[in-house]
Amino acid sequence: MSDKILEIQGVSKFFGSVIALQNVSMFVRPGEVTCLLGDNGAGKSTLIKTLAGVHKPSEGKYFFEGKETLFESPREALNAGIATVYQDLAMIPLMSIWRNFFLGSEPLKAGPIFDIENAKRITREEMAKMGIDIRDPDQPVGTLSGGERQSVAIARAVYFGAKVLILDEPTAALGVKQAGVVLRYIVEARNRGIGVIFITHNPHHAYPVGDHFVILKRGQILGDYAKEEVPIDHLIQMMAGGADLEQLQHELAEATGRGS
Repeated sequence: MSDKILEIQGVSKFFGSVIALQNVSMFVRPGEVTCLLGDNGAGKSTLIKTLAGVHKPSEGKYFFEGKETLFESPREALNAGIATVYQDLAMIPLMSIWRNFFLGSEPLKAGPIFDIENAKRITREEMAKMGIDIRDPDQPVGTLSGGERQSVAIARAVYFGAKVLILDEPTAALGVKQAGVVLRYIVEARNRGIGVIFITHNPHHAYPVGDHFVILKRGQILGDYAKEEVPIDHLIQMMAGGADLEQLQHELAEATGRGS
């Protein structure tokens, strides 16, 4: 099993008297998809912003590549290799695909002059690696489908050296077909050795691609399982709040041969 590339231990986050996260521990391995599951208000947004350097933990430890770390900003986390793709994708709809791909990191040639032809070529190549043959890199990114826009964001993060890719509800606003397209990109990123954190409230999207499942409820970890430890119906039960945790853990232990 691969070493952990990112790990938090006992992390809590307080906003005044509000406890957003309490004693949260989780890890991510390269070449695996860790699915962070939770309903609205579970604390998923606060957790990913803590992982991405937006928030500093109030308590607990943060390790990246085996070293205890405290990122001062999202830019610092990004420079270390932690790329976060939020739901809004941080794209400009009227700009071309290639301009959005290189937004803020434009390739230059002598001058310095924006190397447009090189940018278009790289955009085509990187999108092709993700399984997308773009018709025209000059077309506005706003003309792409939701799934295709997600593919641009994921390909961009991979190209710029992401070691950990955090995806914030990438399938939330998509139909069945487009969600399937995005799930394929997630698998492709995993196959390229990236540690993927897939945040979702939909276990039916998480289960086909996930290697590891972390269930968050009211700012606390409700469960943490490898795929072979938890069938999808139990994930759904826990997400719905209809399962007794101790009984479920006992059933899982028996099912995986760990019971006494």
